[in-house]
Amino acid sequence: MTTAQESTAPVEAGVSAPVQSVDRAITILELLAREGESSVTEIAAGLGVHKSTAFRLLATLEVHRLVEQINDRGRYRLGVGNLRLAGATTARLDVVSEARPVTRQLASETGETVNITVRSEESALYLDQVAGSSALQSHNWVGQRIPLHATSNGKVLISELSEEELDAALPHLPRFTDHTITSRSGLLEDLAEVRRLGYALAVDELEAGLTAAAAPIRSHHGDIIASMSISGPTFRLTQERLDETVPLVVSAALEVSHRLGWGRRS
Repeated sequence: MTTAQESTAPVEAGVSAPVQSVDRAITILELLAREGESSVTEIAAGLGVHKSTAFRLLATLEVHRLVEQINDRGRYRLGVGNLRLAGATTARLDVVSEARPVTRQLASETGETVNITVRSEESALYLDQVAGSSALQSHNWVGQRIPLHATSNGKVLISELSEEELDAALPHLPRFTDHTITSRSGLLEDLAEVRRLGYALAVDELEAGLTAAAAPIRSHHGDIIASMSISGPTFRLTQERLDETVPLVVSAALEVSHRLGWGRRS
């Protein structure tokens, strides 16, 4: 599957200051991870900045619970917010780990490229990819982002959002081809069909000549946390071919969901 080329904007004047602040904040987290706890004075010395600068950085990190003060001792340690970030990363790694043997099997059975994606703000993010034997080229899209409304993976990831959540996730519906859904009513209708069928299709919606089919991967709570898809040229993934391969995609995604604990049978 391909994705729209990301635009590159010139660096604006003054951008170095916030980047420096981010670098210093990360250094604080690394320092606390290494030392266990430190005072403002020690942190300032480690950064090579004035105590007031270190204090402002710590105050910002504290708001996000990435650091916390130890009682009234004026010393800081890592906060519980880091556990939330680590948990999110672990969850994604779990999906890739559990899905890998299944995606390899699906790629072997269909001959098509298999992708695993998760939602990342207004995009779908590639976590893993396995190329099938019929793939025309082996371009690795891991780490790339694709539109939610114009791809089968994206449609799956937003299929169970409320209308309010959908508005927040997709304030705009840009057109990529003549087949891209660009109206809110059209998208809602399409997502209702995704919920009814249990899978999503995207035919020539992101790129002319590209077809994909995706199914949801659910957590042990039943929430959609990722999607699995096959993709290939439209001339090969005809309706007849989709009728054969879509059940395989749905079955594979269900297997990964079971591996993650959803509807696990004893």
